Amino acid sequence: MDQLTLDLITHMSGCVTQNRLALFKQVLALRTRYITVLLEDIYQSQNASAVLRTCDCTGIQDVHIVEERNEYDINRDVALGADQWLSLHYYHEGENNVYRAMKSLKKQGYRIVATTPHKDGATPENFDLQKGKAALMFGTELNGLTDRALELADEYIQIPMAGFTESYNISVSAAITLYTLRKRLELSSLQWKIGEDEQNELLLTWLRSTIKMSDQIENKFIKDYHSDF
Repeated sequence: MDQLTLDLITHMSGCVTQNRLALFKQVLALRTRYITVLLEDIYQSQNASAVLRTCDCTGIQDVHIVEERNEYDINRDVALGADQWLSLHYYHEGENNVYRAMKSLKKQGYRIVATTPHKDGATPENFDLQKGKAALMFGTELNGLTDRALELADEYIQIPMAGFTESYNISVSAAITLYTLRKRLELSSLQWKIGEDEQNELLLTWLRSTIKMSDQIENKFIKDYHSDF
C-alpha cells in the first residue's frame, strides 16, 4: 500500500473517536476471506438480510450475490447495518450468473461448496478446512440451490437433522454452518485472517462511510499532500 493512502488513513482516523477507531481495528483483526458466501437468487428480504447479519457477526467479509429472477432486497430493520461493513459482490447481468460467480471465485482460489440436504457431503463439524479457501453456496428459501449450481459445485456440505422437516431455513442454515466453521478456524493453525493491506483498505472504506463529507475531507487532504512536494 502506498504512503499517500497510509497517510490518508491516519488523517481520516482523526475524524472519528478513539473508541470508534479501536472498534474498527478490533473487528478488522478478526475478519476472514478464507471462507466466503455465495447466495443464489434469494428473494425473501428478511432471510437475505439475516444472512448478511450472520456474516458480519462471524467475521465473513465477502458476500457474493447472484440475481437471476429475484432481486436481492436488504431489510434494514433485520440487517441492522451489517451490509455497511461487508463487501458485497453482485452478479446480475444477463443469464447464467451463477456460473459467472463460480468462475470468478475459482479464479480467486476458492472451491465451491454447495449446502444441500440432498447430496452426501461433509458436515460443518468435519468439513476439511485444510484443503483451502471455500465459498459456501446457499440457495432459495423454497427449493434450495438450482440443479445447475449443484452440478457445478466442487463439494457438498449438509447439516444433520433429526426431525421430519427436510431442511433448515436458509438464515438458520447459514448461521449454524458459518458459526461452526468460524470456531474451527480459530482453533486451527491456518492463516485465515486478512492481511495488513486488506485491513487498511477496509479501514479506509469504513472511515469513508461513517465520516460526514468524507469525500471533501479526502480531496482537500490529497490536494494539500501534493502541494507539499
